This record gives sequence, C-alpha cells and structure tokens, in this order.
Amino acid sequence: MGKAAYDLYDIVEMKKGHPCGENRWKIIRLGMDIRMKCTGCGHSVMLPRKEFEKKLKRVLEKADAHE
Repeated sequence: MGKAAYDLYDIVEMKKGHPCGENRWKIIRLGMDIRMKCTGCGHSVMLPRKEFEKKLKRVLEKADAHE
C-alpha cells in the first residue's frame, strides 16, 4: 500500500461490518498493530497492520477535518 492512506483518529470502513450493525471504526492506535474502536457500540479491536490493510475498505473521514 506504500504510504499509509490512514492516520490516527481517522474514521474508516472495513470490508465486513461489526456484529452490532455499524461499519464505522475510529483508529485509536497506530504501530505494528492497529487498534480501532467501533463508533456504534464502543468495542475496540486490535489487528496486525498487514491484516488491517487487507480488510480496510476506505477512509470515510480524515481526523484533521473534524478535530
């Protein structure tokens, strides 16, 4: 993927939705692993960066646009 198209606190959409029915996630930690929080129920999930990039569908909102 080259240079990451996502940053800390961006809102992203994944290929599969969360069981709560929401498919908007806020990135709350970047590193070797990426932690994201469901904007619907608040559940947080940590994925290895490689797996995250494979499951990422698109960035919905950039953090600097609303912070």
